[in-house]
Amino acid sequence: MASGEVLSAEGHQLSPETPFRSGMRVYYWRAQPDEPASAEPARIVFQDEHLLVADKPHFMPVTPSGAYVQRSLLVQLKRLTGIDTLSPIHRIDRETAGLVVFCRRPQDRDAYQSLFRRREVDKRYEAIAASGVAPLPAVRRTRIEEDPAAFFRMREIEGEPNSETWMSAGTSRRGLTRYALEPVSGRRHQLRVHLWGLGRPICGDSFYPVVLRGPGEPDDLQHPLQLLAAEVAFSDPITGQPRRFTTSSSLSWPDRNCR
Repeated sequence: MASGEVLSAEGHQLSPETPFRSGMRVYYWRAQPDEPASAEPARIVFQDEHLLVADKPHFMPVTPSGAYVQRSLLVQLKRLTGIDTLSPIHRIDRETAGLVVFCRRPQDRDAYQSLFRRREVDKRYEAIAASGVAPLPAVRRTRIEEDPAAFFRMREIEGEPNSETWMSAGTSRRGLTRYALEPVSGRRHQLRVHLWGLGRPICGDSFYPVVLRGPGEPDDLQHPLQLLAAEVAFSDPITGQPRRFTTSSSLSWPDRNCR
């Protein structure tokens, strides 16, 4: 409060002497003095009165978390555009690069988020991973649950499938292959776990098949996770028009083989 970091919904600074008001909304702007540096800034690829679509670089969280506040994608976009009502309608991992769609108006938020809940969004990812030995299946359906031995990892277990990914292989070189991945469900780390389960770990993955760096440990900025949210498409529930967005980012063939 002394530094002016506690505000009312109207943007007024609050002090310990500010009278209490029932239903009052109070905001605290958490300070993080030593945030990790970003390899590159976020880029806006589309914006209209309803939506904003950004290309997120590797190692940047979508929303403030842990050591990231000002350098999270959401806070950067709010500062860049001046739109305080921005809200992500889906998420991708901090380590994953690519497209993230934001809603601009609070009254539209549920309509857009419901598209993802009803699985009415087409998503295409690209990955560079080990080529594997057995033939690549067209689809992988498994049950994915949190690893009880490590809360930040997921694992495939026996049971009714709760995850589904369609996949195809593209070009290959030096024991690596470029994959196209289309997740139907949205389990945490789903694409990483599905490829790992097929003996094809994604290059630069710090969690699978073994933990190289746990949460909070420094990232290897020279070897990012080679996973990219490349395309997203849906029928707009507000305007009724078809929407299709494509990333301007690309993956790079690693200078070393995957584990």
